[in-house]
Amino acid sequence: MTRTQKTVFILVALVAVILGLTVNKVLSGRSQGNPTELIDAGIILLPQSRTVPGLEMTDENGQPVQMDELKGKWSLLFFGYTFCPDICPTTLAQLRQVKSELPKEAVERLQVVLVSVDPNRDTPAQLKQYLGYFDKDFRGLTGSLDNTQKLANAVSIPFIPADTSKPNYTVDHSGNLALLGPDGKQRGFIRAPFNNQKLVAQLPGLVKRD
Repeated sequence: MTRTQKTVFILVALVAVILGLTVNKVLSGRSQGNPTELIDAGIILLPQSRTVPGLEMTDENGQPVQMDELKGKWSLLFFGYTFCPDICPTTLAQLRQVKSELPKEAVERLQVVLVSVDPNRDTPAQLKQYLGYFDKDFRGLTGSLDNTQKLANAVSIPFIPADTSKPNYTVDHSGNLALLGPDGKQRGFIRAPFNNQKLVAQLPGLVKRD
């Protein structure tokens, strides 16, 4: 092999290696979710994760729960209430549909948590019955109004407490979700209204992350 042929051979080999690394990087990026595609699906990731306050709430089974007990899975926190006439049933129905279309591996790394903004009426039993209409694995949390507001403000999904003296009162709240990572820290948001198809496409790659 001449010197020229050796040089050409080495250059071809280098190009092949570079192409291989580039393709691998692209494919790896796709598996974890393209930032533009995540945003298009309404998934907004924070540049830095936020610590969630270690508040105590009560779950749908009446058991005390510290917020850091949500660790281990990706959590979709939805601030709503069981007497909500529109946003809540629509949101929970959409999340049920999205979950039903996700691969098993993604479902196992994900949990939906309804945090009640109406602790006056949302007892653990009420939460359990209501969530059971949508998905038996959906979790519910209720607690003091003070703790609920602290949590909502910490994840930037505030709500307006209702005047509970009025009959059949409603609570003004957001349809957005707070996105918590398996480390228990807030990683971002999912904006409402949801596009089920795009969420189904993007969530599996997202929840593969630690």
